[in-house]
Amino acid sequence: MLEQMGKSAREASWHLAQLSTEQKNEALYAIASLLEQQEVAILSANEKDMQAARDADINAAMLDRLLLTRERLKAIADDVRQVCRLEDPVGQIIDGRLLDSGLRLERRRVPLGVVGVIYEARPNVTIDVATLCLKTGNAAILRGGKETHHTNQAIVAVIQQALEKCGIPATAIQAINRPDRELVAQMLKMDQYIDMLIPRGGAGLHKLCREQSTIPVITGGIGVCHTFVDESADIEKALGVITNAKVQRPSACNSLETLLVHEKIAELFLPLLSNAMASQKVTLHASEKALAGLQKGKATVIDVKEADYRDEWLSLDLNVEVVADLNAAINHIRHYGTAHSDAILTQSLANADRFVRQVDSAAVYVNASTRFTDGGQFGLGAEVAVSTQKLHARGPMGLDALTTYKWIGYGDNTIRR
Repeated sequence: MLEQMGKSAREASWHLAQLSTEQKNEALYAIASLLEQQEVAILSANEKDMQAARDADINAAMLDRLLLTRERLKAIADDVRQVCRLEDPVGQIIDGRLLDSGLRLERRRVPLGVVGVIYEARPNVTIDVATLCLKTGNAAILRGGKETHHTNQAIVAVIQQALEKCGIPATAIQAINRPDRELVAQMLKMDQYIDMLIPRGGAGLHKLCREQSTIPVITGGIGVCHTFVDESADIEKALGVITNAKVQRPSACNSLETLLVHEKIAELFLPLLSNAMASQKVTLHASEKALAGLQKGKATVIDVKEADYRDEWLSLDLNVEVVADLNAAINHIRHYGTAHSDAILTQSLANADRFVRQVDSAAVYVNASTRFTDGGQFGLGAEVAVSTQKLHARGPMGLDALTTYKWIGYGDNTIRR
């Protein structure tokens, strides 16, 4: 089954590579329209997945990731149209020069070929990956989690219907519908057909892919994100940024998980933080140094465990630690962070500059919420993942990250001497 999918995807990728920007956009507009037209069928399929998840006692964060509503589906369709408006990177000349030999050389962006994505309970990933791959002339093989089984089937059916309507092979976007785990192991060995693999899930999935895949793997999306409140921070404004980073969408990988507070402002700041988080129903997990100050406010405060610093809450929970200075904050982030998104709140240009230089994350912020690490917010359109690696792509992976390049030499019967 998988080998045939791989062969079909490879053949479809050759077709996609020849399409003009106009032809690719036509297919994307067709997908957006059909998503809205087939709203009832898609939401009905999603409700089956939601009911199964509720029956299985899935946690609230996962349920939020899984849920599709009419508003969310409309937003997804609008995101597809936004991708149409983005510049097509395929065919762009990156650079070029005329060599002494007379050979005119250029580097041109081209599609990767076939992209494989393994992900969990996020049905919007199906659309994000499909649309970005199509825009860049790539075929895709998708393996969603069992939690999204019915939703993914409905969405992929819509995509394939739109592709066929536009004269594009339906096999350009395929999904592995069986939840068997052994199929993942087989997929990881399909280097003959898949050019790049992107896992979007927990640390266990990333570890599995890194250790067993024969395909180049782009890992990321695990966000143990930090914010450091420096002694010079504007406290009132800092509370607003922290609230946004934690509460705006706590189940997202770029939401705030650990807050680091400079000890010189802790006595004043921690009770105010506790009250602000109480109003948002956030539970605070406090270190020994932070506990007494936070208990002066109204929030629910419990002791933090060392393991809490290493994992994503993805819920209305926040670790709070008091640190001696900027060096201690940076060391904490280096020890516990996942190189996703980290921020400093400060009015010191020197401290801001040091933080930016010394925190080695895919996205680093000064006086801003970590929630901005997102393809749409960065102006990239939708994203296939947030890479925390350093090779090929880093941060939100938009269109450029789904291309490679080839060297092209133009001569006049030119020979090497």
